[in-house]
Amino acid sequence: MNQTPELFWKNFRLGTELQISGSFLYNALYFFDKMEHFYYEDECFEFLYNTSVGLERLEKIALILSEHNGEVSQQEFEKSLITHNHLELLRRIKKKNEITLGKAHNKFLQLLSEFYHSTRYDRYNMSSVYHKNQDKEVLVKFIEDELKITIDSDSIFPTGNDSRIKNFIGRVISTIATKLYDLIRSRAYELKIFTYEISTDSKAYKIFIERQYTFEKEKFLKKEILLNLLKVKRDDGFNKFIETIDPIEFDSYDTNEYVKVLIDTHKKSQWIDELDYIYEENGLYKERFSNIDIIGSDVTFEYENEEDEDIF
Repeated sequence: MNQTPELFWKNFRLGTELQISGSFLYNALYFFDKMEHFYYEDECFEFLYNTSVGLERLEKIALILSEHNGEVSQQEFEKSLITHNHLELLRRIKKKNEITLGKAHNKFLQLLSEFYHSTRYDRYNMSSVYHKNQDKEVLVKFIEDELKITIDSDSIFPTGNDSRIKNFIGRVISTIATKLYDLIRSRAYELKIFTYEISTDSKAYKIFIERQYTFEKEKFLKKEILLNLLKVKRDDGFNKFIETIDPIEFDSYDTNEYVKVLIDTHKKSQWIDELDYIYEENGLYKERFSNIDIIGSDVTFEYENEEDEDIF
């Protein structure tokens, strides 16, 4: 196939954009998964910002593959892409394609449009002191309205971000992202290009190919690996190496608290502080760093089984 500048653009440059879009959506959902509740404004902002950018870039890929035909000024066409209005981008996509979204999805896209266009700048205005935080407010209201629940996001004991809420947000983003990706793949087939291809070992692969929009499987995997390590005794080089290192003594915690830190280190700064204190008090920095750093690295641990040794 003769790679003209247009085809190279749509094939490779937009292929990179697809990976970037998937990374933003992955990050958004990861941040949302780590939110314990909706008290902190910065956490709501982080989720909305990454979601907004991820879906906007995805829409623009679909729009270029659907609308661009070389019959209009390239400069004018590219200028028309300078927008953060998700619903306007969707409207243009729909003019060339059959794509249906529900009321909740359109409402969510409108929320993202308003957030990215104006809400995210609200705190730069002094007038922001006279009203509630906007990004937190709109996110909470959207979830409340769609799930018919009440969320307390301001008290000392705010409503938890439970699995029902996480699954709901995952489904909303999943529907929008999946329909746009399928459209991109269909258009790429027609153009005989490979814009839709996703690197297997990437964030975008989870979003567009595996189509997993929560992190439940990752958590189960971590727990199963931890259980395996605790229960299965392996006589190998790694375990021989581990036996040479004495464990440090943290403050007395319930065993499950240690497990929680391993599964999710989010908001566990007190553990880092305690670790620094123990290292400093016992002068463990240099030698221990070199040993601990090896754990989980790509180092190959040699091991000789005495029973396998040649006897002369």
